[in-house]
Amino acid sequence: MIKHRYPQVDENLRVKTADRVLDVLECFAAPPNQKSLGEIAAATGINKSAVQRICRTLVGRGYLEQSQEARLRLGPALLERSFDFLRFNPLIERGSPILLDLRRETKERVDLSLFDPYHDNLSIIYAFRLQSKRETLYATLSGRRFPAASTSGGRACMAHLPDQTIDEIIDLSDLKRITPQTIIDPEGIWEKIRFGREHGYCLAVEEALLGEIVLAAAVLNSHGQPIGAIHIAGSLNTWTPQDFCDRFAPLAMSAAQAISG
Repeated sequence: MIKHRYPQVDENLRVKTADRVLDVLECFAAPPNQKSLGEIAAATGINKSAVQRICRTLVGRGYLEQSQEARLRLGPALLERSFDFLRFNPLIERGSPILLDLRRETKERVDLSLFDPYHDNLSIIYAFRLQSKRETLYATLSGRRFPAASTSGGRACMAHLPDQTIDEIIDLSDLKRITPQTIIDPEGIWEKIRFGREHGYCLAVEEALLGEIVLAAAVLNSHGQPIGAIHIAGSLNTWTPQDFCDRFAPLAMSAAQAISG
């Protein structure tokens, strides 16, 4: 889980109604199921009358839709906005051909994640995913968010930050085990980051999905600041960690360098 810390905005410039609309949309993330007006009101703290008006507006614009059971779920208009973001993101545009080549060469899953400054760099969010033959549903979907300190890509990005900033990220992150192998203690995370600084990539073994091995190299902007990461993911049924790193770490670092800047 991630403690969301949004950028400070002058309260005189905030539109409270817009905040409430976004609260309604965001409440569908936990858990991501159909909801009644009462459930939405309880989750957001907005009174039921206001929730009803907001939801009717969102249904009319396609951001929510009503099921046959008269419950609400997210609507297809949200996919259009995701498409707009992906289409006009310069990093994805620049990286897409490189990622496609990397997927063809590795024949493993290749991902591009974004290091999210809107959450104080506490998280990464997967923006572009090219799957392999063996995948679970969640491993193929863009938009999934993970704590940066719990992932190979997040740690690869953190390796390019000052020590004090890394300590702050670890301290602010609400770290919980995704699998029994997820490293959540600060010293264990630091060990992974120090490895990343020395070798140019970070490795995670079964930390997000049992049986999965993932390595990642950071993508940097023109000022040398981390803005994302390239991930290559494989199966422990096929690879030992050392063989996986020997084979794919140079490719991930080369691709990340090609996209950087």
